[in-house]
Amino acid sequence: MKQPLLLLLVILNLGLFANTSHALDRTQIADSAENVTPLLISQTAPNSKLKTVDGDPVSLKALTMQKPTVLIFYRGGWCPYCNNQLAGLKEIEDRLDKLGYQILAISPETPAQLQQQKLQTKFSVQLLADPDLEAISGFGIGYYVTDEKRTAYKSKKDINLTSDKTTGKAVLPAPAVFILNTDGKVVFSYVNPDIRIRISPELLYQAAKLSL
Repeated sequence: MKQPLLLLLVILNLGLFANTSHALDRTQIADSAENVTPLLISQTAPNSKLKTVDGDPVSLKALTMQKPTVLIFYRGGWCPYCNNQLAGLKEIEDRLDKLGYQILAISPETPAQLQQQKLQTKFSVQLLADPDLEAISGFGIGYYVTDEKRTAYKSKKDINLTSDKTTGKAVLPAPAVFILNTDGKVVFSYVNPDIRIRISPELLYQAAKLSL
């Protein structure tokens, strides 16, 4: 049972972005979610500078060297698909903890926005802010949002998307899950450009279990 499931997880992981496997630079922000080039298995996660919900600076390396980590990238507290995904982690949270894992969730929002999300949703996972897009670009999952969509987000939902400081363009992450060992290496990843499709809690748990 273990080997077929592991093979299935690897196929799911590689199949979505098979056309990007030879990309030279995985840190560039893509022009669309379909063209992101995520970090691959065995590659090392960047030591990105992040912020806690209280605005305190923290390095990703300092966090992930303590425990194996389930790292989730989500679009923001305004995204219903993301909130459903984070809420679903309650199903496996205790089991992941028993395996020795910690769960970190990163979005491009500000600490103040994360604080509001935490108050509204009461998620038990650790929320981290990446307003400078260091982790999002470093993991190769950032993409530019068109001006039309950015305007629509603002006018219809009053959502202010985070901007790339170099181009001024709005950036979002393709929703992603990475499992990192304490050396900071990727041992599993799932990235899907379709924001509606997320890895199920049970499949994520099995991937985490097999990644130890």
